[in-house]
Amino acid sequence: MVTDPVADLLTRIRNANMANLETVEAPVSRIKANIAKVLKEEGFIKNFRLVRADSKHFLRIYLKVETGSKAITGIKRESKPGLRRYVGVDEIPRVLNGAGIVILSTPMGVMTGRDAKKNRVGGELLCSVW
Repeated sequence: MVTDPVADLLTRIRNANMANLETVEAPVSRIKANIAKVLKEEGFIKNFRLVRADSKHFLRIYLKVETGSKAITGIKRESKPGLRRYVGVDEIPRVLNGAGIVILSTPMGVMTGRDAKKNRVGGELLCSVW
């Protein structure tokens, strides 16, 4: 049983990216689908789909795999089940001086740190991607 589904998703993406795989599958949940949506909007993945196989639902993520460079060079879980990390709008960190993004879970939904600052809202810091 997985105790942290978001960390499981990020680990699957990280491992598939290091192995130069084109797709990765993970059990689906609303938060994972929203994280995949943000990654697609920011250009870190090609696409994602919700797939039904037999009676199970999966989230299939299509990674950007190009020779020479990868779209995702690093991905890190920030808030963990043992230590949740909440930030206000003025405390949202910048990743690699703006080259990466942070993904937050806010009352307005899952969004990047840049969108959260624009909407003047804070929340739980889920992960950093660069």
